[in-house]
Amino acid sequence: MHFEEEDVLLRIFLGESDVYCGKPVYEQIIRKARELKLSGATVVRGEMGFGAHSHMRSANVLSLSTDLPIVVEIVDSEANIEKLLPFLDEVLKEGLVTKESIHVYRYQKH
Repeated sequence: MHFEEEDVLLRIFLGESDVYCGKPVYEQIIRKARELKLSGATVVRGEMGFGAHSHMRSANVLSLSTDLPIVVEIVDSEANIEKLLPFLDEVLKEGLVTKESIHVYRYQKH
């Protein structure tokens, strides 16, 4: 059985080596999302990418980048996503954040 609802997808693009208070920024974002009781969050490590400065990041064995692209994805209500945004202002020094309205099909056990 599934439920349908209108939610928001928050996507945060950053680098693997970005740190805040001695810990990876992506980890800090996940911990804050959990603390705020958001529905869930996923961190995806990219194989290759580049950002605003056109610096290429790659998992290619020849380049051995230690700063692979990271994407954090969070799906929740607009109100809950808004709770996280001030924290992003605090921890992000560089990166890109997108927020889009989505139609969700949520599958859950009874």
